[in-house]
Amino acid sequence: MDKFIEKCEAKLTAKFRAIDDIAYFNQIKVLNAFKDCRVSLRHFNPTSGYGYDDEGRDTLGKIYAKSFGAESGIVSPHLLSGTHALTVALFGLLRPGDTLFCISGMPYDTIRGVIFGENNGSLKEFGVKFEYCELDVNGKFDYSIIKEKFNDSVKVVYIQRSRGYELRDAFSCFEIEKACKFVRSLGFKGCIFVDNCYGEFVEKNEPTEVGADIIAGSLIKNAGGGLAVTGGYICGKSRYIELIGKRLTAPSIGLEVGSYAGGYQYFYQGLFMAPHTVAQALKTGLLIGQAMCELGYKNFPSLDKMPYDITRAIEFDSADKMINFIREVQFASPVDGFVTCEPWNMPGYDEKIIMAAGTFVSGASIELSADGPVKPPYIAYFQGGLTYEHGKYALERILTKLR
Repeated sequence: MDKFIEKCEAKLTAKFRAIDDIAYFNQIKVLNAFKDCRVSLRHFNPTSGYGYDDEGRDTLGKIYAKSFGAESGIVSPHLLSGTHALTVALFGLLRPGDTLFCISGMPYDTIRGVIFGENNGSLKEFGVKFEYCELDVNGKFDYSIIKEKFNDSVKVVYIQRSRGYELRDAFSCFEIEKACKFVRSLGFKGCIFVDNCYGEFVEKNEPTEVGADIIAGSLIKNAGGGLAVTGGYICGKSRYIELIGKRLTAPSIGLEVGSYAGGYQYFYQGLFMAPHTVAQALKTGLLIGQAMCELGYKNFPSLDKMPYDITRAIEFDSADKMINFIREVQFASPVDGFVTCEPWNMPGYDEKIIMAAGTFVSGASIELSADGPVKPPYIAYFQGGLTYEHGKYALERILTKLR
């Protein structure tokens, strides 16, 4: 077993070195944001009531914006998840009669109900139209279809960076930049919006540095560094952040209010740790992928590519093998490691989901976890890992079970 894993690690030496280089670059970028914003102990203090003049809240938004190359930012424990952050942003940007145009295929399960759900207060019920175009046969932007479907009612162009439950690679910032330039060439003057979940600090650039106007994500994924206990972020152009802030609170108040009695230390510290933690997750995912590839299991992204998010999709030929893989991740977890995972009807999803998440923060995808819908093709979506050593141990358990 040890020799097999060592063989896998040896094949990944160059990629691990590249990941370390990216982590170092991003660590300096985040550190400079802290220094530029003159972060001090007072910014960690809890606040209550309306939260007028809450320095911790306001400065947190500024350092996120600086870290992501954006003008402004909202970072709040009142953004309850990535889906909630996306929802607040979309409702802040769109008005009746506008069109939301997704150019990266059908969006992820939990955001579909937000866009076109029935009898639930979706964007559709407020008069917002929705269009999308499928990706091409290689899982890339299909520019001919984008051009064909584009029209003057489009106010927000939407890009989902990560794969969701699809068998495609995550989009790189290079690909996102190319897509941004293309839609601008069509005369589009509205907002380019990127769902950045799972993609933060994976590259040296963020989408807001290559043409996107708004990015959003969850703090219990990459950006929270494994320390943030809840929350989400939205960063981008100031004029859009101002509109979104009026939806987060109230149109007459905007971002002037918002307190947090728990204090802000772990939000700051989590962001500081994020470049290193993301590197650990990327290495873990590559090691799992290399080992599974050696055993004949198809997985995405292929091992000849650098990953552009922290997730890895692994295809199995039976439900039992997929379920066993996910269960071993749970059994290797520090929390609820004694629990046997079972498929269940999880809110927001169309199929039964099996999910391993023995995490310190409930459901935190930056921690070692795996999940997937129990249906053909049987795909386990693996992500996270606060430490590479933990991921390596989980792989040992997985290999023992599969063999």
